[in-house]
Amino acid sequence: MSDAHPGGQKNPKNWRPAANPWLIAVAVTLAAFMEVLDTTIVNVALPHIAGTMSASYDEATWALTSYLVANGIVLPISAFFGRVLGRKRYFLLCIVAFTVCSFLCGIATSLGQLVVFRVLQGFFGGGLQPNQQSIILDTFEPSQRGRAFSISAVAIVVAPVLGPTLGGWITDNFTWRWVFLLNVPVGVLTTLAVMQLVEDPPWVREVTSKRMNWREVDFPGIALIAIGLGCLQVMLDRGEDDDWFSSPFIVTFAALAVAGLVGATLRLLYAKHPVVDLRCLRDRNFALGCVMISAFATVLYGSAVIVPQLAQQQLGYTATLAGLVLSPGALLITMEIPIISRLMPHIQTRFLVMTGFVLLTVALIYARTLVPDVDYATLVKLRSAQSIAIGFLFVPVTTLAYLSVPPALNNDASALFTMFRNVSGSIGISLSTALIRERSQAQMAHLSDHLSPLSQNYQDALQRGAQAVADFTGQPLAQAMQTANGHLYETFVSQATILAYIDVFGILAVFCAVFVPVAFFFAPVKAAGGSGGH
Repeated sequence: MSDAHPGGQKNPKNWRPAANPWLIAVAVTLAAFMEVLDTTIVNVALPHIAGTMSASYDEATWALTSYLVANGIVLPISAFFGRVLGRKRYFLLCIVAFTVCSFLCGIATSLGQLVVFRVLQGFFGGGLQPNQQSIILDTFEPSQRGRAFSISAVAIVVAPVLGPTLGGWITDNFTWRWVFLLNVPVGVLTTLAVMQLVEDPPWVREVTSKRMNWREVDFPGIALIAIGLGCLQVMLDRGEDDDWFSSPFIVTFAALAVAGLVGATLRLLYAKHPVVDLRCLRDRNFALGCVMISAFATVLYGSAVIVPQLAQQQLGYTATLAGLVLSPGALLITMEIPIISRLMPHIQTRFLVMTGFVLLTVALIYARTLVPDVDYATLVKLRSAQSIAIGFLFVPVTTLAYLSVPPALNNDASALFTMFRNVSGSIGISLSTALIRERSQAQMAHLSDHLSPLSQNYQDALQRGAQAVADFTGQPLAQAMQTANGHLYETFVSQATILAYIDVFGILAVFCAVFVPVAFFFAPVKAAGGSGGH
């Protein structure tokens, strides 16, 4: 550390970066925004990719699965790479390599090439979110972290919501290749900004300066994490397509995921030099923060998938229009987060978290007013109500989680926190889509009792429909009866599906309600770090 930071070497706790902390926060968040956006922006481009690469849609989904698998494996071990290479150096390596891989994805000429480049993109992208979080933690004093995390929230909360909208617009108006090529100018700009602004604090440089003894590297821990998280991501991403546990492929990966995760946990607890330090979880606030951010991510990502899915599959919206259902909510979150940050010094932060889960529960109950002919404005209102609640959660939960984590464990804590959030998001997506399918089948079984020939209402509806078809088309009554029966079946399927969405919103509401009292176990503090005595 240079003399430009007086006393920095003597008292590392007083260390402050030379550059403006807010410029640093914007620079590192831009990198995280780019990476988070890539987890959802590609989804709507998959049919176009399949067409260009002469592949089936099922084969094209490996472009998404491969990214999520590589990304999930790196998240918890990113702190280890930061210790070995130096955090700034590793962060820059991730940005540059992610940008190069994005370019290679954009010019790929075969699906095989694209999947390989997506694996590399996910591998290097996995280091961006944890490092962004730990850099913000070290750059800002605890009293400023709430406001700093409000910038981070733009990347973590808004990016996955904007991804489908932006991806749909790009693929509709240009080509799917620009979904990847868009990262190149952003990556170059971010690289230059990070090189100029970011620096490692003394406690990070002290760890990096120690000569690495490769015999001490926890290779078994790394291998178990890779097996556990990699197989879990494959299972979650492919489960719905392969009919879950009726598929030997999914059963095998589920067993490997359980074995890998249990083995990795035991290894990390007892290893002399663990690849990621689980001592962070001894801190009550951090452990509770991981639980709460997991619940938050489950609902955030799950609802962000099923709302546009409803718009596209049931209402016939285009990908762009379905994405636009989410966009007003994203705008609301962006406007709301600065207000929440200003409230945090004046209100116990745990009360804001409780309020967020209460509002989210109410918003999901409101979503149960869904009807088959719902219009665009109503869908926007349903999603916006959820977004208002989401704005109360990310910044307060993140601030509370890192409240009492020692600076030396910031890298490990950021890696674990990000891993819990991302894995829970994947679980939320998989569970929501699986529940829609299961509840649709259950509702169809229930409603089918009303389609019996013995049901007078069914017979009356069929007769009226047949007569209307015959009058309008001039078809014989027998043929009109078949047409009317087909229309009734379409209505039957539509009604069952809407009821399934209502059921899933109800399940998510109950899930959120469970976490309202859990927030009370956070420390009674405000964002400034003082005791919440009133």
